[in-house]
Amino acid sequence: MNLDNIKKKIYELKDEKLKIKVNLGRNKYEYLEGKIEKIHPNLFTIQTNKGLKSFTYSDVVTKVIVISKFN
Repeated sequence: MNLDNIKKKIYELKDEKLKIKVNLGRNKYEYLEGKIEKIHPNLFTIQTNKGLKSFTYSDVVTKVIVISKFN
């Protein structure tokens, strides 16, 4: 996927309840729940159960974070 496709997918997921898996390195992961708050040209912010977090679109490309809809 390229960055334009990722930006479109992120925009489609705005205001939906999401599950986020963040790779912290060394086989450590953080699991969050939240909603996409704001979308900017280079990054987006997610309001989670642990506060506001910001991520770049390249984080999604490199799989530092994995976003999925909450069922």
